[in-house]
Amino acid sequence: MPTALVIQHAAVEGVGRFADWLPAAGVDLRILRPYDGEPLPSTIDADALIVMGGPMGANDDADVPWLAATKHLLAESVRRRVPALGVCLGAQLLAVATGGAVERGEAGPELGLDAVEIAVADALLDAGSMAVVQWHYDTVTRLPPEATLLGSSRRYATQAFRVGDLAWGVQFHVEATPGMVADWARAERIDEAAVVDPVVDAQDRLTAVGERVARRFAAVVAA
Repeated sequence: MPTALVIQHAAVEGVGRFADWLPAAGVDLRILRPYDGEPLPSTIDADALIVMGGPMGANDDADVPWLAATKHLLAESVRRRVPALGVCLGAQLLAVATGGAVERGEAGPELGLDAVEIAVADALLDAGSMAVVQWHYDTVTRLPPEATLLGSSRRYATQAFRVGDLAWGVQFHVEATPGMVADWARAERIDEAAVVDPVVDAQDRLTAVGERVARRFAAVVAA
C-alpha cells in the first residue's frame, strides 16, 4: 500500500479524520512531528506528501526552524510530480514554496463553518458549493506562476488551488472534527459554542465533502 509522508505542525492540528479515511482508501500515513523534535527528511521518501495546518505563519522561518525544510519538500513534490496536499498553513506553505505570496488577510479571519465555491473541477474537487471548516488569519495573496485557482469564498479569492497537476492547496480543513474545532476555540479564547455548534449541525455535509476529498487524493496517489 502506498504511503503518504505527513508533516504535522502542532499537537492540536493533527490529521483528524484523515487517520481513518486515507488508510481506508488505500494510503498509509507516516506522520512526522517536527515541533516535537522529529527531523524532516531532505527529500520525499514516500509516495505522497501531506502538510497540515498550524498556528504559525508561512513566512515565520526565523521562529519555526522546520518551515524551510517543509517548503523545500513541497517544491520538490511539484518538481518531481509527487502527489501533495497542503491544508490551511500547508496550502500557504505550498504557495510560498512555489513562487506565491501569503499575507495577513485584510478581510479578517475565517473561523468555523463556512462555504467555498469550487469554480474549476479537477481530480480532487467537484464544482459547486461545499461546506467546510475554516480557521485562518493569513491568506494567499498571490498564486504561484504554475497554479490554477480552483475555489474561493465570500471573503477570500484563494481557497483552493493546484500547482502543476498533482499538488493541491486547500485553505480550509476537510479533516477537522468538532473536537478539533473546540480545541482551537479554547486555545484562542473564542466562544466555543458559537463556532462548534454549527460544525456539529453540519457534520453530514462536512463528512461527505472531506471523505470524498480523501478518497480522490488516495486515487491520485495510487495512480
